[in-house]
Amino acid sequence: MPVFEGRDLNSELRARLRNGALTIARGEQPWLEMAICLDESQTTIHCELLSVNRGHAGEAVLAACDALFTQMPSARRLLIAQENLNGLEYLLDEGVFVRSDDGALLCEAEQLWQYAPLWLTKRSHGAYPLKQVMTHGIRHPLRPPKPRGELYRRFIPWLGQTLTLEIIDPDKDLLAFNRWMNSPRVAHFWEEQGDLEQHQAYIERQLIDPHTLPIIGRFDGIPFGYFEIYWAKEDRIAPFYDVDDYDRGLHLLVGEEAFRGKAFYTAWFSSICHYMFIDDPRTRRIVCEPRHDNQRQIANFDRSGFAKIKHFDFPHKRALLVMLWRERFFSERLYQPLAEAGITFEPSRHQEPTA
Repeated sequence: MPVFEGRDLNSELRARLRNGALTIARGEQPWLEMAICLDESQTTIHCELLSVNRGHAGEAVLAACDALFTQMPSARRLLIAQENLNGLEYLLDEGVFVRSDDGALLCEAEQLWQYAPLWLTKRSHGAYPLKQVMTHGIRHPLRPPKPRGELYRRFIPWLGQTLTLEIIDPDKDLLAFNRWMNSPRVAHFWEEQGDLEQHQAYIERQLIDPHTLPIIGRFDGIPFGYFEIYWAKEDRIAPFYDVDDYDRGLHLLVGEEAFRGKAFYTAWFSSICHYMFIDDPRTRRIVCEPRHDNQRQIANFDRSGFAKIKHFDFPHKRALLVMLWRERFFSERLYQPLAEAGITFEPSRHQEPTA
């Protein structure tokens, strides 16, 4: 079996998969060793715990599940022959594992990828309390306070790089944002050309707006794109469909040419959809409204599992409403590359500094 070396998303642990054995380590200290076997159907991973650090059993097992499902994308379920929980009880309580009929611990990929603590940073992972408020005549849930800094972190094995989503910081991101918005390719669709002062004001408006998260995407710390995540209930899109309280929408751009292409697109787009679904478990749908003639973007939405709903007219553009359902995203594992996209899981030998 090929070697897989990557770092799990708590920025501390490394996974190494070779010759039917998986090791999870922090630095030079092994935290877990496990024998693994993928069944003939390529859908179930059978695991036997050989050793585990009892003080960190939950973290180590989560890292193991993450590494195995990532490296074996055909697998839908993982079974650990383990009767004594030994520090894993909370993973049953939180829905990461259930007991199978024969007493083994069963982890479904669909459930693991909804376990927010593996990817979210700097915030609680529970749902914000529901309180209905009125804004400009629109009744909607009170939204959480605006976060700052890094929101999401994910190691991308087919790139050998770590993707992060961060709230935009004008002090370090303004120059890149200004350059991107003034590029002809981006300006054709965004129509937000301007000077530094205008773009500083634009960013500040997004940072103040409680229904929007302005986000910079980075690969290994290098900024490549800008995203606006919004609550659809308070947005201009709401009158055009049967909006739910926790639907989220997205505006997006990739500013750096070096980060365009299928391999990068699959990484960042699946990740930002993943973030929107796990940031609040009540979010069941993601909506987008690309310009009706942006055929490249519409084709990308098609490949990413979005359904075409209808065309409609904003004052400034004719748009196509597209929609992605939570159930489809996780059950069809749309966070992984699609085979028809021509992206393969070559074992990554990318090494990152240990935190």
